[in-house]
Amino acid sequence: MWVLFLLPLVWAIPKPTITPLTPSGLRWEIPDADYELVAIHFSINQDLTGVQAGRYNVDVRTKQGSSWVYVQDGVTLHPGDTVHYWLYALSRGRPSQDLNQVWTYSGPNTQPPVTHAPVTHAPVTHAPVTNKPAHNPKTEAVTHKTPSSGHNIDSVSFNAVQKDCDDSPVCTSYPCLIFDDEFNTFDLKTWEHEITAGGGGNWEFQYYTNNRTNSYVKNGVLYLKPTLTSDQYGLNFLEHGKLELWGAGPYDTCTGNQFYGCERQGAPGRLVNPIQSAKIRSSRGFNFKYGKVEIEAKLPTGDWLWPAIWMMPTYDSYGGWPASGEIDIMESRGNLHYHDSKGQSQGVNRMGSTIHFGPDWTHDNWGRGHAEKDSKHGTFGDSFHKYGLEWDENNMKFFLDDELILTVDPGNDGFWKYGGYDKTHFTNPWAGASKMAPFDQEFFIILNVAVGGQNFFPDSFTNTGYAKPWKDADSTAFWNARNLWYPTWKPNQNNGEDAAMQINYVKVWKLKP
Repeated sequence: MWVLFLLPLVWAIPKPTITPLTPSGLRWEIPDADYELVAIHFSINQDLTGVQAGRYNVDVRTKQGSSWVYVQDGVTLHPGDTVHYWLYALSRGRPSQDLNQVWTYSGPNTQPPVTHAPVTHAPVTHAPVTNKPAHNPKTEAVTHKTPSSGHNIDSVSFNAVQKDCDDSPVCTSYPCLIFDDEFNTFDLKTWEHEITAGGGGNWEFQYYTNNRTNSYVKNGVLYLKPTLTSDQYGLNFLEHGKLELWGAGPYDTCTGNQFYGCERQGAPGRLVNPIQSAKIRSSRGFNFKYGKVEIEAKLPTGDWLWPAIWMMPTYDSYGGWPASGEIDIMESRGNLHYHDSKGQSQGVNRMGSTIHFGPDWTHDNWGRGHAEKDSKHGTFGDSFHKYGLEWDENNMKFFLDDELILTVDPGNDGFWKYGGYDKTHFTNPWAGASKMAPFDQEFFIILNVAVGGQNFFPDSFTNTGYAKPWKDADSTAFWNARNLWYPTWKPNQNNGEDAAMQINYVKVWKLKP
């Protein structure tokens, strides 16, 4: 059962009142149903099929009283003219659409307002083709097509009908959009903040908190921005303060006690985590198995930043990490001038996709499911790019801007043999399950920006300008070198948002029954 939709849903958009104006113009009025955005697409005397763009296409961004009102100037209707249109509305990250609608103007007697007769059809939800509001800072046009998979996401409907006594959508055709967050608001019913200083086993230098300094929505974009802990608590706090994250309620309680994640005591040479950042997950609001995931994001630029878009299992059905799997859609490093021993760039102009699986944490065979890709123009911090996953009962495919960069197919014998574990003494945790086990269970989405720590910034890599200032998990050495790395975050420019991961949208489709 999808648990995203926690409130009563309106699946059909209320019918609009369409009014021709004198001497010209066309007025639209749509009753509000707790919408964040309403879009109108229409043509005069010209068919519109599905989500085809109309002669007129507009996003209505603000309500007038209890309705969404829009007037299209310069339109003159004559008796017998037909308005072909379709509507799109967004409520709490959930899209609704009414397609293939028709209204015919019968002449002056229909003025003032006349409401058209409805066209009978099933309520639908699917991806909009409208642009986000004009103030959206997205910097390049993108399509939603994946030629390598055969799915044209723009040319098909994504239908869903409401299930009796259940808020879960039931798809009636495929691909079927089952989740769409355009970040016009910050939906905290879907996205839960992780609150911990544990660093995920990598002893990273940030702690994660629920704070609008570090996670916020602006102009239709979600920002996950790291800042200095000393900005919040002062310099003295790092060596002498106590960071307590235990909390007192369901949304401010520490989410990870491992690795001293809920409490840290500062001392000389052993600092409280010097960076404050954000990590959000959809585990409370949206979990799914199989489908197409597409996330458009602009990555952070700045030394030792570690942005990630990834997925973890909802239930750990096969045991602790990595026996139940991990899916990393995108990981990158914020450094502008960072190279491996072969001189290959390993900074913000390179990203990677990876899966993790194995019988225990010492036998994670991530190398059997890993690929890296360089940006074709500039860096991934210069503009928005699409990071995608197509995942079904046969394989996983990873995409960058619709280009296939990695396919993982374990074969009929599954991941046990694919990882070479059949030659070990371990017991197979996936015995009797499908070939895709452990990736045949529900997962949820995670978005975060980490900083430094062990493992992800190898000592063998070279950072041009100055050497990596710490070894292992020495946060004190990292902090003492802040005059070197902090300027690369550009904290005094653009509200420090060059160091933020910016997410334009998150969409998930179910591709087939």
